[in-house]
Amino acid sequence: MGKFTFHKTPVEGVYVIEPTVFGDERGYFMETYQREEFAAGGIPFEFVQDNQSKSKKGVLRGLHFQTNRPQGKLVRVIRGEVYDVAVDIRPDSPTFGQYYGVVLSEQNKKQFFIPAGLAHGFLVLSDTAEFVYKCTDYYDPTGEGGLLWNDPELGIDWPTTPDMEILLSEKDKAQQSFAAYRASIGK
Repeated sequence: MGKFTFHKTPVEGVYVIEPTVFGDERGYFMETYQREEFAAGGIPFEFVQDNQSKSKKGVLRGLHFQTNRPQGKLVRVIRGEVYDVAVDIRPDSPTFGQYYGVVLSEQNKKQFFIPAGLAHGFLVLSDTAEFVYKCTDYYDPTGEGGLLWNDPELGIDWPTTPDMEILLSEKDKAQQSFAAYRASIGK
C-alpha cells in the first residue's frame, strides 16, 4: 500500500493528497512528503522552501501568484481548518479561469498541490489555523501579483457564514480583477 493517495482535480495539475495515517490510543504517525511517491503520483517537483503562517477566523489570504519565479505549493493545515483555493491563470491551460477549492484541516490531514502559475488563497474557518507549505521556488517579491478574492467572474464559492467578518490585508483589498489580469496577458 502506498503512503499517499493522489486525487486529480478538474483543474489541470492540481491534486488533493491524502496521507496514510497510522494511529492508535497513543496518537498517530504519517509521512507528509516522500519524493519518489510524489513523482509517481504526478508531482515530480523539487521543493526548496518551507513556510508557515498562523491566522485567525475570517482571515482571507489571497489570491496570490508570482510572475518572475512562479512557485508550486504543497499546502496543509496542522492546526484548525481552512478553505483553500487554486485558480488557473496559465494562459495556455485548458482549465484557464477555473478554480478548485478544498477544506484542509488538522482532522482530515489532506494536502493540496497547486502547480506554479496558479493563483492561490485560503480562508480560515476555525478560531485559528496554522498553515504550512512547501514551495518549488524561492519567494521573489518583484514578481508578486494577485486577484480579487470575490471577483464575480471567478465565482469562487467561499464558505462564509453571516456572522463571519472577512479580514483582508490592504494589499489584498486592492488586488486586480480577473478581467484586468486577462487584459494584461492579452487573453
